[in-house]
Parts: sequence; C-alpha cells; structure tokens
Amino acid sequence: MSPQPDPRADRGVAARQHGAKPPSAVDNNFNALRLMFALMVAVYHAILLPGVPGWKVLEGPTSVMAEVGVQGFFMLSGYLVYASLERSSSLRLYAEKRVRRLYPAYATVVIVCAVAAVVLVPEARANLAGVGGYLGWNLVFLNFMAPDLPGVFQANRFHEVNGALWTLKIEVMFYIILPLLIWLLRAVGRMRWGLIILIYVGAEAWRWGFETMDGNVSLGAEIARQLPGQMSFFITGIAFRISRLDVKRLQLAGLIGAGLLVLSLMFPLAEPLRAVGLGSVMIFLATGQSRVFDAAKFGDLSYGLYIVHFPIIQTAIVAGLFASSPMLGLGVSLFMAFAAALVLWWLIERPALRTDSAYRVHGR
Repeated sequence: MSPQPDPRADRGVAARQHGAKPPSAVDNNFNALRLMFALMVAVYHAILLPGVPGWKVLEGPTSVMAEVGVQGFFMLSGYLVYASLERSSSLRLYAEKRVRRLYPAYATVVIVCAVAAVVLVPEARANLAGVGGYLGWNLVFLNFMAPDLPGVFQANRFHEVNGALWTLKIEVMFYIILPLLIWLLRAVGRMRWGLIILIYVGAEAWRWGFETMDGNVSLGAEIARQLPGQMSFFITGIAFRISRLDVKRLQLAGLIGAGLLVLSLMFPLAEPLRAVGLGSVMIFLATGQSRVFDAAKFGDLSYGLYIVHFPIIQTAIVAGLFASSPMLGLGVSLFMAFAAALVLWWLIERPALRTDSAYRVHGR
C-alpha cells in the first residue's frame, strides 16, 4: 500500500460524458476508499498480532478482508498514478512527485522505530550493527531482509517491527515500470486492449503457478504475491482510467463487478476474476456517484495509518493492553494509529509535498 496522487483532480465521469456541469475537484470517493482499505488492514493486524484466543475465529475472515484492502490499494494506484503521470510534464516531475509523497513519511517511520529501539531496548543498544542492518535494508524497501530489531517484540506472537511495509516495494516497482508500460500501450495503438489482457492473464498465471507449486509452499506464496503477481490489479486500474466510462456503463460495470468479486471470494477457482471484479466495484464507488463524506477533512491519513499501525499494535501488546482487555488493546491501538497518522501528515507528509500540490489545499 502506498500514497496515491491527488484523486481530487479526477472529475466526475458522468458529468464529462453527458455535458453537465462538472462537479468540484473533490467530488469523488477515492480518499474514503483508501482510508477504508487502510483500516481493513489495520483491523486484521489488530486481530492477528495479539493472538487473543477468542479472536482466533476472526483471523480467517479478517485476513481475506485485509487481502482485499491491499489489492484495492494496488488497483487504485494503477488508476491514480497513471493519471498522475499523464498530468506530469516530464518524467523528472513525475518521479519528484512520487518521491515526495512516498518516501519522507516512510523513512520517518523506519527511523523512529530504530531510534526508539536503541533508546528503550538494551539488546538493541548492544547490537548497533543489527539496528544498522534494519535501517539499511528497510530504507531501501527490502524489509524482508531485516524485518526485526534486536530485542524488540521478541516475546510477541510475531517479531516483525512493521510487517505492513512489504507492499511498498511493490508500489515502488510499479512506479518505475509505469513509464515504460505507458510507452508500450501507446506504441501498440489499437492493440492496447490486447496487451492489457495479456498482462492481466500473465499476472494471474504467475500467482496461480507459484501458489500451487510443489515443495516450499510458503516460499511459493511469498513469490506469488510480489510483482508481477499483483500486476493484474494495477493494470485493471489503468484500464479503467483509459476507458473513462460514462455513468450507465459505470453502473453496469459496478453490478457485474460485484458479482465477480463475490464469486472470487467464495470459490478459489474464480480468484483470477478478483482484480476485474474489485476494480469495477471500486471505480464505480469512486467516480460513479458524488462524494459520500470528506475523508480528508483533517488530512490525508490513509497512508500514515497504513505505515504506522503495525508497530503501534505490537507496542500495545508489549504494554499488556490486550492481555488486560482485548477490546481496550484494540481501541487504544486504533486510536493511537489514527493520532500518529494525523501527526505524520501535518509534520512530515504535507510539508514534503510540492507547493503546487493539491494535497496542500484539500488534504486538511
């Protein structure tokens, strides 16, 4: 999961298609969807990490919920980052916007966790090389190389400092290949829909192949969820951005997509339909109707919530909040995650943006 370019720049599809007065630049539900997806992942981790016996039955359903949340982020990323690159006057500007939006907050969270470990945990102070390894690998998005800090969360059910960050390297890889992908789509001209379908099918084949491979099942699952296995979600977002459906087609796509999404959740053999089903539903909800509520009223908190919630939940476990009262642990964790996201937005994310960024105007 990563921050997206300003969704407010994408005006109402229906108004464009039918000649009506366009709604305001904030008249969509991208922010609400992104905040919902981040919360879905946070709730799953708040259920999983403490290992509360009575919550065991919830781990499966919330795992699926979190998976859909991450996939939704990837799909919206395809749509919105493609739009951002279209609006950028150069690759340099595109890259600058992506770095400014993504990296300052990400690096801050990684560094704060490492500094807190050195200050609070004797094992970390005694193993500065281990702390340095954590910093080095995580600051270049290779979290899997050093997911733990010395002595930190070692008594918890899971030892990872921030297990939610694995999606960021996928986002960064997508940002890198997107200019080439756009060039290819333009180069093939009328064949672009064939290329989009080919990418979609190839991504699903990659994921299915590694998920069903013999031998090391966990390794296969890990490879399956990396690029290009997630490319079906990115390319679905791009496809909807290119197509720019009118309101009637959006409604039809949303209805069909809902059916495909349900099928993909109920039947494993239908899982390859997940991306197009989820994408159809999300684009309809985002652009097919007016904004439900202002999810960025106090700031664009979805990215911050996503990258801070995991260590906060781990810390609440260490503090004994979940052992004292699971609901207390859940409530405090989510409250602190939102509070940290708010601080991160106003102190790090917003100041790092370009002065002409729409987030500075609307992300409040």
